[in-house]
Parts: sequence; structure tokens; C-alpha cells
Amino acid sequence: MNSRQETGSTRLDDAARAGWLYYVAGNTQDQIAAKLGISRQTAQRLVSLAMSEGLIKVRVDHPIANCLDLAARLKSRFALDLVEVVPSDPTSNSTTIGIAEAAAAEIERRLRSEAPIVMAIGTGRTLKAAIEQLPPMDCPQHKVVSLTGNISPDGSAAFYNVIFTMADRVKARSFPMPLPVIASSPEEREMLLNQPMIQPTLALAAEADVTFVGIGDLGPRAPLYEDGFISESELKALQKAGGIAEIVGWVFDREGRMIEGITNDRVSSAALPSRERSLVIALAMGERKLPGILAAVNRRLVNGLITDERTAEALLAG
Repeated sequence: MNSRQETGSTRLDDAARAGWLYYVAGNTQDQIAAKLGISRQTAQRLVSLAMSEGLIKVRVDHPIANCLDLAARLKSRFALDLVEVVPSDPTSNSTTIGIAEAAAAEIERRLRSEAPIVMAIGTGRTLKAAIEQLPPMDCPQHKVVSLTGNISPDGSAAFYNVIFTMADRVKARSFPMPLPVIASSPEEREMLLNQPMIQPTLALAAEADVTFVGIGDLGPRAPLYEDGFISESELKALQKAGGIAEIVGWVFDREGRMIEGITNDRVSSAALPSRERSLVIALAMGERKLPGILAAVNRRLVNGLITDERTAEALLAG
């Protein structure tokens, strides 16, 4: 597809989104402008385009309409502040395709802001895939801070820690966490987190305006285990204690409650920023992650979600 075709397709997507917000969700053009980050005049043109292109009949005649409907229902059901649902590829088992691109667009939109923001970043495969989609940008007004340590057990850089990739892409002031992902003991964790060079990074993470995190499952192929951060015996102990998923290393159960002890008292990650005053967005999809996503939104460990249609439908059915 050439760039002209891509521009036309994107324009119709925007028109379909604006049309759905206006004709189905009952938003005013001012509200549409605010939600899409565009001017009122652009919102008006997009709504008109949706009508002139035949996208609007009794419903929005565009595949994105179902995604918008699912997003609205998820937002209402779980009292979330942001929900993005992307179409599912019925032939793919990927846990990143679609949501990585949507997350990249959301991250880019935030970074395009002229007003300075603090953005906190977790780790994981989906987030790495999203960061790799970002275009080169100059954002000296913003600060990007890592929530997690970036050192693997063997002393190498953690492969799915994305702070350095992001720093290279967006040219913002970046604040890594020069710590192991999981310390060798609770005492070592305390000592490391109390270092003078770490304290400002932890304080900055707590002030994040927007945060992007992944959700890792705790099944046989748990990322924490596959990437060498926990042993097989620790994985089994976490499972026995009821652990089903983790966010930046913090393991929680089906009720969204943090597991006591085991590895949670050695995690060097910063605490998740306040969901009352800021936005914490999880990027997650797929059957393996479903229990963790459900627990995270029910317990309000996150207040934003980027997922796909199949996962959204399963969440609403659960």
C-alpha cells in the first residue's frame, strides 16, 4: 500500500471513529475533539466525511465499529479511564500484533504534547514491540522513567527492558533503573532502593502522568521464568500461593491481591503510580493473559487497557 492509500485508509478510520462517537455514543463535536485530540473543526469534518462516505447508516458501517463498542462497554463495566480495542486476527496466536501498533500510536500522541509530561515505562515483549514502532522524535520537554530494573541475573542488560531503546527513539530525558530486576534477598533490595542515585528515580516514577505496562502470565511459559528472573521452584511456589500474573515483576492472584513473600519481597521495581491521579495503561491480549487482565482491571491495578476484540469479549463474558 502506498503512502497515499495509507493516508486515505487512516482518514476513513478517523472518520469512522468520529462517526461512532457522534451517532452511536452521543458525543458532541466538542467532546469528540477533546477525546481524539483534534480541533472542533476537524471533528466536524470527520463526522461529515463519515456520512458522505456512506460509513453511517443505522450503525457505523466499518469494522472498527465493533472495537469501539467493546471499548465503551469495557470502560463502563470496569470503570476504566482509557480503553482501546483493536481488531483480532483469527489466524494469529500473537500476543502483540495489533495492540503493539495501537500502543505505539498512544505513546506517540502523548509525546507530541508540547506541555512537559512524565511517562513511566514497564517492560515486556508487547511494550518492546510498541516502542520499536515509534518514529524518531525530539521530545526534550518530557521525562521517561523506567519502573523496572534493567539488569538480568547474569549481569547483562535485560532484553525486554525498553528504556534505552525509547531514549534513542524519542530523544527525551530518560531515567533508567540501574538495578537487578529481582534482588537476591529482601535485605539487598532494601539496600539497593535506598541508594542516593535510585531515590530520585523512584520519586519521579511516582509522579508519572501516564504509564505503560505489560501483563505477564504465570503459566508454564511465564516470562519471568523464561527470561531467567525466577527459578522453576520459585515459579511453582508462586503458583501454589495463587499467583496468576505479574506487572513489572509484582505477582498477584485472581483477586488482584499481591502475593506475600516468595519473590515479591525481592522485586526491585518501583510501585505502580497512583491510579487516582494518573493513567496506568496495560497492553495485553490473549487467552493466557486473560485471568491476569481480569484481575488487574477488577482490582484497579491499572485504569487503562489496550487489547483486542477476542480478549475484550472474553472479559465482558467473565
